Amino acid sequence: MHPLHQPFQRLSESQSRSAFIGEMPQLTQPIQIIDYQSNWSDLFHQEAKCIRQILGSTILALDHIGSTAVPGLAAKPIIDIDLSVADSADERSYLPLLEAAGYQLIIREPDWQQHRMLKGPGTDINLHVWTLGSIEAQRHLLFRDWLRANADDRLRYSQLKKMLANQDFKYMSEYNDAKSALIHEIYDRAFAAISS
Repeated sequence: MHPLHQPFQRLSESQSRSAFIGEMPQLTQPIQIIDYQSNWSDLFHQEAKCIRQILGSTILALDHIGSTAVPGLAAKPIIDIDLSVADSADERSYLPLLEAAGYQLIIREPDWQQHRMLKGPGTDINLHVWTLGSIEAQRHLLFRDWLRANADDRLRYSQLKKMLANQDFKYMSEYNDAKSALIHEIYDRAFAAISS
């Protein structure tokens, strides 16, 4: 078995709630899924430039991940970025600098690979902070690269997201859970390919 092909951790609703700084936000409008926009890559590069200016050598990896990183894939118009540092639990090494620049810590998950997530001051982003080499950050790259190279899975994932966007969810985590069966199916194919 490939080292990344470990069981996925499914968070309970109480775990999801406790991860948020403050109350877990409810969805107040339908989830917006739009066709791929060519400027999403530009938005990532603009944001990455800002983050590099703020953190400098603290950054060990900075990657555009998620659906906006896959040409041809429909997505929520939110740029997902993975930031890898020496130790994501050591918030003092990066968080004060990011907060001073207007970024806001939204999620802290010490029990899930020391994941942190921030929102940016300008572009609508999810900035995920990981310790370099974290399994989840590696999986994000694997999933992104698989969808970039596999049109059938890209289409299936796109269609599912558009269909789910028409459903009435109270929390974003419910939408994410509804995608999980297909996501795990795609991961299984990707793991099989890299293990063969």
